[in-house]
Amino acid sequence: MTDVSEAARAVLATATPHAKVRAARAAAREWRLGRLDHGFSAAMPDRSARPDAPELLPPNRMPKRGRAGSGASRIAMIHALAHIEFVAIDLAFDMLGRFGASFPRAFADDWMRVGAEEAMHFALLDRRLRALGSFYGALPAHDGLWQAAEETAHDPLARLAVVPMVLEARGLDITPATIERFQSVGDRVTARILTRILADEERHVRAGTRWFNFGCESAGLEPVSTWQSLVARHFRGVLKPPFNDSARERAGLTRDFYMVGCH
Repeated sequence: MTDVSEAARAVLATATPHAKVRAARAAAREWRLGRLDHGFSAAMPDRSARPDAPELLPPNRMPKRGRAGSGASRIAMIHALAHIEFVAIDLAFDMLGRFGASFPRAFADDWMRVGAEEAMHFALLDRRLRALGSFYGALPAHDGLWQAAEETAHDPLARLAVVPMVLEARGLDITPATIERFQSVGDRVTARILTRILADEERHVRAGTRWFNFGCESAGLEPVSTWQSLVARHFRGVLKPPFNDSARERAGLTRDFYMVGCH
C-alpha cells in the first residue's frame, strides 16, 4: 500500500497545474478512505516541479499591478492570487510529507485537507481567469513563497511558524480589502471566490497554530518567544499592520505572538 509520504511526493513531482490539482485531490481522497498507510518512507524533493509558465521572477522584478478597476489589473490580481494558491498546494503536501512523522496521525488529517482545499482554491481562480479571457501562466509570477519552504526545510517548528502563521496569516489581513475592491467594481464572482478562500485560510492558520503549539509543548518550549525567535531567523520580510486581529485570534494566533516589534 502507498504511504502518505509517497502520495505527497507524487503531488510535488507533478508540474502541470491541472494534473497537480487532480493529484492533490486524489491523495486527500485516498487518505480519507483509508487507502494510504500512515508511513513516511519517501523523502521530499528540494524543489517541487513547476510548469513552463508562468515565468518566475524575484519579487522586486515583478511588474506593478494597478487597483482592481481595469480588466487588465483585475486579471493581474487574480493571476497573482492563483499563483499563491498553486504554490500553497505544494507547501501543504511538503509539510505533510517532510514533517508528518514527527506528529500524530491528526497532523496528516489536517494537511491533507489543507492541500485539497488549496487545490480547489487554485482551480476556482484559474477558472475565473479563463472566464475573463486569460489563464494561469499568462503573466509572470514571483518565486518568494517557495523560498520560505527552502529556508525552513530542516525544522518543522520553523516551517509552521513561517508558512501558516506568517504567510497564510497575512492572507487573513489583506483578503477582506481585496474582496471589497472586487465588489466595488462589480466583480461579485471573484469576490465570492475570495470570501470562500478567506474562510478556509482561517482554518489553515488554525491548523498551523495548533501544531506549532503542540510541537513547542512536546519540546518543552514556550510558544510565543519560540515563534518570535524562529520568525526573526527564518522570515525574510517584515511583519507589519494592518492585522486582522479577530480572524487571527479565531485561528489561535493571538496578539502576543505578533505585536512585539511590529509597529
